[in-house]
Amino acid sequence: QVQLEESGGGSVQAGGSLRLSCAASGYTNVMAWFRQAPGKEREGVAAVYTGSGLTLYPDSVKGRFTISQDNAKKTLYLQINSLKPEDSAMYYCAGKRTYSGDWRDVTRYAVWGQGTQVTVSS
Repeated sequence: QVQLEESGGGSVQAGGSLRLSCAASGYTNVMAWFRQAPGKEREGVAAVYTGSGLTLYPDSVKGRFTISQDNAKKTLYLQINSLKPEDSAMYYCAGKRTYSGDWRDVTRYAVWGQGTQVTVSS
């Protein structure tokens, strides 16, 4: 069973940047970052097909979020620039083996980290 551990969250001012890290004991075919704010559903913000390097983003974060992977370190990253207060949430790393289905579907992911909190103040 793959294990994931996120780090790198914190409190930042709007307009700042953060790089989140996800240390993985192994990769699954699809690795992704999700976030969940209080009272809201968990939403996908980035995914990568670890074999090909294909990256996927929702329109809401394109241009500000960048997902990347360091295969040697087995670490997944999420670079977040131009942070906004609405980016405040718990950010989770997740993995799934199958390519089928919508990558944003949380039910498709079998492996999750414990999350790292991002708080953006205006």
